[in-house]
Order: sequence, then C-alpha cells, then structure tokens
Amino acid sequence: MNKSAASPWAVNNSAFNPCGIEVSHLTLVVALRGHDHDQPLREFPNTPKGHQAVLRFLNRSVLPVRVCLESTGLYGLDLALCLHQARVAVMVANPRAVRHFATALMQRSKNDQLDAVVLREFAARMPFVAWRPPSAAALKLVAVARRLEALTDMMAAEKNRRHAASLSQALPVIIRRDVQRSIQTQQRAIERLTLVAQEFILDDPELARRYELLLSIPGVGATSGLHLLAELLLLPAGMDVRQWVAFAGLDPREYTSGTSVHKKVRISKAGNKHLRRALYMPALVAVQHQPHLRAYYEHLQARGKTKLQALTATMRKLLHAIFGMFKHDELFDGRKVFAAHEVTPPAPVPEPQEVLCP
Repeated sequence: MNKSAASPWAVNNSAFNPCGIEVSHLTLVVALRGHDHDQPLREFPNTPKGHQAVLRFLNRSVLPVRVCLESTGLYGLDLALCLHQARVAVMVANPRAVRHFATALMQRSKNDQLDAVVLREFAARMPFVAWRPPSAAALKLVAVARRLEALTDMMAAEKNRRHAASLSQALPVIIRRDVQRSIQTQQRAIERLTLVAQEFILDDPELARRYELLLSIPGVGATSGLHLLAELLLLPAGMDVRQWVAFAGLDPREYTSGTSVHKKVRISKAGNKHLRRALYMPALVAVQHQPHLRAYYEHLQARGKTKLQALTATMRKLLHAIFGMFKHDELFDGRKVFAAHEVTPPAPVPEPQEVLCP
C-alpha cells in the first residue's frame, strides 16, 4: 500500500489536519493527514524524548492538528499531557466507539499501523471532544485508588486459594503458609496506600469537603468513599447529571426492532467500570439500611423489576444524589432521593405484656 497516496476514506477538511496515534507500551504510531493527502506513517518510542519528537513532528503542520488517541490507561497518559501542555488539541476516544467505527469502515484486519489510520479517520469524521486532563491531586488519588482495587482483587484470589488449600490434606503445609504470608503482605500494602490516599485528600480542602459529603451517605465507608471520590474526579467540569450517568455506563440501552424484537432494557456499560464497581457496594448496603433508598428499591420491585434491575437503578439514583450533593454542597438527605410520603414506616414494636406467674 502506498502510504503517501490519498486515502479512500479521506474527508476534505480545510480547517485542521486530523492525526491518529496508536499507543503501545513501547511505541507510538502516528498517522497524520496534511495538504490533502496522507503522510507516511511515523513511529516514535513511547518515552519522554519520543513524546517531544512527536510534538516537533506535529508542529511542522501548516494547519492546526487534532489528535485522537484511544483510551489505554497509563500508556498514553504522559503523551496526552505533553500534547495538552503544548496546546495541541487532543481527544481520548472510547475504545468501544473506535472499534465500532473501524467496523463501519469495513476494516477487517488489525495492527498498530491500521489502528493509527482508523484513529486518524475518527478524528476527521467524528465530533471532536477535547480531552481535559485531571488535576495533579486527582491523578495521584486515582493512581492510588486503582492500585488499591488491584490489591483487593489479588487478596480475594489469595483468600480463595487459602480456603481451597485448607480443604486438601495432600498439599504441603508450606503452601498454606506461603498463601497466608501473601495475604498479610497485601493487607499491609492496602493499609499503607489507604493512609497515603487519605493524606492526599486532607491536603486539598475541596477534596476533603467532597470526601466528607460522600461519607454522609449511608453505605459509603472510608474505603468506598475513597474509590468513589477518585473516579468522580475524572469527570470533566460542566457535565450534567445525565452525562455523569452515561460516563458510568449506567444509562439504559434499548434493543427493539419492528414488532418482533423486544429485548430487555439493559445498562450500556459503555463507561467507567471502576465507577460502577465503586457504586455497587454502597447501593447494596443502602437498600438494606437507608429507609428512602430501601423504599425506592422495593418500589421498583413492586413494579416488576428484578432485584438486580432494582439495585442497578438504585446505583443510578445514588449517582444522581451525589451530583446534587456536590452541586449544592449539602450532606446526604434521603428525603430528596425518594419522597418521604412513599417511605414505608417500620412496623411498631409491640409493648411487652405483663405475665402473671402461676
């Protein structure tokens, strides 16, 4: 394929030059369109020097450049920050959107070079949403929270192995002892990182206030509040509550066609899975112990929703409540979540009866 020839997907756009960058842990593949033709693909190392080389390459463009990256976690974060600081327009696209876009272009193969070309076409054709980098405090807190999440998963797996090992007499004792040491090591790491995360929060008055608001929600403890705060800090300022719900992937996805296809409405899950996970346990505890959220949960079940559907809707309701709490700087008030007159009061405790001894 002649990489400098005009692309069959080319879009005539004289306002900017689209650019796609495929990010891996070692390399960056850059696909840039300039002067109405596709320039040859360039490859740079994914290092600080490589990021500066990418910036110099893009600065040669006569027109402003719009760069599209795929969300790849930490591999592309430093590059996105470098481009943003240099005032280069950057969009971090949802991987699912990019995948469906490639399917729509009838792209059958997949490699780094083709992925960079697809990202360039995504930047050229799709609405451009500029990436807004989180604050330095948010980046630190998110990094620690994600590490805590990973350690929690590893410790849960080790506990399962310990349980399985305890049921088998064939395994040597050293296996059980090693698993126990691993659990203790991970537990100490979790405690140490939790203290560090709380120090990050206390050093920032705004974060400390938001953390206090989250802790006022029944069902949100120190750990779940930490994870919720970290993921919510990734939300760009100015988003409305519907965008919050979509960002969390809790927006309903309808699937109907004609008169015969009517699948169950499910959540899209096209969002931040870490935020959904952080909302799950608080919602599960709240429907058991918070009267208004429990009433809302039971109200949905009375309307025919399954327990899982009602719990998912409670997660979404809880996210709505957090949005209002942050917006108005108010502690949690269950009456604003679900109308007080709809809450079933607890059954009165009967008075103890006097028993006459025979």
